[in-house]
Amino acid sequence: MHSIKRTTYKNEDFVALVKALDANLSETDGDEHDFYHQFNGIEGLNHVIVYYENEIAIGCGVIKPFDRKTVEVKRMYVKPEHQGKGIGSKILQELEKWGSSLKYTTAILETGIRQPDAIALYKKNKYSITDNYGQYIGVKNSICFKKSI
Repeated sequence: MHSIKRTTYKNEDFVALVKALDANLSETDGDEHDFYHQFNGIEGLNHVIVYYENEIAIGCGVIKPFDRKTVEVKRMYVKPEHQGKGIGSKILQELEKWGSSLKYTTAILETGIRQPDAIALYKKNKYSITDNYGQYIGVKNSICFKKSI
C-alpha cells in the first residue's frame, strides 16, 4: 500500500531522505558536489512530496517557485532498493499536478550528466532538454529540462 503526502521541508521523513540523496550525490558528483550542494538547501521549501510504501518513506521531490509561471523540480530521490518501479514518475506527476493547481504553467529542472537514470526518468515523463538556466549556465556537467504542466 502506498501513499503520497504533501508537506514541507520540516517533515522528518523528507529530511532523512535528503540526507541519503546528498550522500549518493556526493559519490557521483565527486569534486563538483560542493558547487551543486550550495543550490540544494531545503530551508523554506514548502511544496514537498514524500512517497510512502507501507508507511515507510522511500521517495521525495520538491517544487520551488522559479518565476511567476515556472516551478523548479528539486530534490528528486527514490531509495535505491525501490528504483525502477515507477515511483519517481509518480512523485514527478504529483509535483506537476501541485504546480499546476498553484497556477504555474512550466516545470524546469537540472540534473547531472552522470545521472543516466534521472535523465531517463525525465525523458520518459516528456521533459525536453533545454538551455541551462540560472546558476547552471556554462556548467558542462549539468543538463536542464523543461515541460509544460
